Amino acid sequence: MFIDIDCSQKKKYNQNAYGDFYLSGRFPNMNRVVAVLSDGLGSGIKANILACMTSTMLLKFLENNSDIEKSCEIIMNSLPVCKVRGISYSTFSAIDCYENGKAKIVEEGNPDFIWIRDGEVQKPEYQSIQSKTFKNRKMKVYNIHLEKGDRIIFCSDGATQVAMGSKAYPLGLERKGLIKIILNKLEENPEISSTELSNYLVKQIELIAPNRELKDDTSILSIYCRDPRESLIFTGPPYHQEKDSYYANTFNKFKGKKAISGGTTANIISRELNIPVTADMSLNTGKLPGLLKMEGIDLVTEGILTLTKTLEYLENGKSEKDAAEALMKFMLDSDCITFLVGAQMNKAHYDPNLPIEIEIRKNVVKQIAKVLEEKYLKKVTVQFI
Repeated sequence: MFIDIDCSQKKKYNQNAYGDFYLSGRFPNMNRVVAVLSDGLGSGIKANILACMTSTMLLKFLENNSDIEKSCEIIMNSLPVCKVRGISYSTFSAIDCYENGKAKIVEEGNPDFIWIRDGEVQKPEYQSIQSKTFKNRKMKVYNIHLEKGDRIIFCSDGATQVAMGSKAYPLGLERKGLIKIILNKLEENPEISSTELSNYLVKQIELIAPNRELKDDTSILSIYCRDPRESLIFTGPPYHQEKDSYYANTFNKFKGKKAISGGTTANIISRELNIPVTADMSLNTGKLPGLLKMEGIDLVTEGILTLTKTLEYLENGKSEKDAAEALMKFMLDSDCITFLVGAQMNKAHYDPNLPIEIEIRKNVVKQIAKVLEEKYLKKVTVQFI
């Protein structure tokens, strides 16, 4: 089972910084995912610092295999109280889950999480732990078992309190209103990804806000348990030319989505599998070479130039309509990505007329793999051939 996780956020109207902060980490060797969503007191820079501090400390505890319950209790007992408003500097929700379904959730101050299975909202039992330092502070601890198809939604109170005081929502959207929006969307699109769902919910909340001006920072953290979406990217000719046929067949037999990055690689696959290569005129914008088409292959691009630009897009989160954007989307639409990287040197990489920032294919792929793992929580395998 794959844990698909993402968070979407929107700043309070007229603020330059997010008052909520989200951090997550994936540990492939343990089949484990951890995530923390913290809501800082107030808004703007101050709230951002408080939420960032809380999330970072909690994630560091979890990364060091500290028990989530004990870690959260330490944070709960340590967070100061604002002298003016008399409330905690930040609230938080944290989850520690494994791909076998075992999960522990701890909440302190944030709205109760939403757990949906087969279109029904679950009502899990929890243990309440009182703070040893503050009488009015306690946290909820849930031990649950997730199954394929389950959804978990965390949010900051900006989502449930949106439009509070308005005629349509005198008490705000509330948790029940958010649940209604979620269930309607899941009925319309049962397999919607965590990224798409969290983005959709934040947009809907913004539409509800009077004049579309959010009065508080709003965050939606979405988790979806499902079968992994696997993909294979073949780039660069194999070091031993006599193994071209073997790797071409390995590529052909792969059951998930397939992409080729490199004209020479495409020609090898074309020759070994007898699949013609033709130009794809559906995308011919941008400075990069366009796409190619091969029957049975989902995406075919040029090699090192496109890979280098794809790395830039993944790092910056911004892109243009070109082949690198298509390759980036191919990667982000996958959960488990395998790279077959040919080790044969291409003299074109040392052409003095090419931009000096272009690196050898191996290093670019290694950097792409690192970004996909650390920033986008993908499972990545790189095999040099």
